[in-house]
Amino acid sequence: MTVKQRTLGGELRVSGLGLGCMGMSEFYGQADDAEAVATIHRAIELGVTFLDTADMYGVGRNEELVGRAIRDRRDKVVLATKFGNVRDEDGSFRGVCGRPDYVRAACEASLRRLGIEVIDLFYQHRVDPDTPIEDTVGAMADLVREGKVRHLGLSEAAPATIRRAHAVHPIAALQTEYSLWSRDPEGEILETIRELGIGFVPYSPLGRGFLTGAIRRVEDLAPDDYRRHSPRFQGDNLQRNLELVAAVEALAREKGCTPSQLALAWVLAQGEDIVPIPGTKRRRYLEENVAALDVMLSREELERLDYAAPRGAAAGERYAAPQMQALNR
Repeated sequence: MTVKQRTLGGELRVSGLGLGCMGMSEFYGQADDAEAVATIHRAIELGVTFLDTADMYGVGRNEELVGRAIRDRRDKVVLATKFGNVRDEDGSFRGVCGRPDYVRAACEASLRRLGIEVIDLFYQHRVDPDTPIEDTVGAMADLVREGKVRHLGLSEAAPATIRRAHAVHPIAALQTEYSLWSRDPEGEILETIRELGIGFVPYSPLGRGFLTGAIRRVEDLAPDDYRRHSPRFQGDNLQRNLELVAAVEALAREKGCTPSQLALAWVLAQGEDIVPIPGTKRRRYLEENVAALDVMLSREELERLDYAAPRGAAAGERYAAPQMQALNR
């Protein structure tokens, strides 16, 4: 099939749906490298050529995996990676860093792990409160001038920070969580990036898998799945959030599609400048997600979803308290 392309930041052409690769190496239960590589190859065959990774995923292992998968098809993909969340070899988190020397070292390390000469889209994963954003983006801009990076991005940044960054060097994309149960970017964030001509890349557009309808209780998650410790998947929050999923499931049945396809179609319908990157490590879910591109929602259906899942409807915070502090800075 032909996946229509969309443009981020006025210049970066990408497939209208991307592939988040994080779960192939960490956070979502047992890894299967062979199936993960096969999933990336199948994505490229289907026209999903916008791949997303980060240096912190699997403490570098995810970048190495993606690098192996695209080694003989580099020219077919737009590759995005991120820096800023610092981890030790044992996986422990050391905080966020945006110092210019760290930016350069992180870029060089990502290029080595990915086995490539240039990164198509290089994001700051989280904003460092101790380093002026002008210094961080200035160092990122140097990498563009040196030909090591093509485009720059931010993730989970506040509107004022986005403006300051964009004044140093054009920002192509903002990557922030956005879905029917995480509608926080609506309002000032989306207004700011649209004013500046910055594209929007929603991560977790399926609500960390919750909007698929496959998760009914915390026991449905693998013992090492990080979602077991996520506020929205616990106790009363989980039960209240299942009511939101039920509304999505009901409309999906009427529409003749899966709940995940409906949830993705809703995100895609929010603007041509939006490119969601649902993550999966299995081909069958990839194919289901790609089929969402053919699901067209009427104005009435969009209104029903807005009513069923208004901004702030989800019970519980997106992350545990320490991670929440790193958002919107």
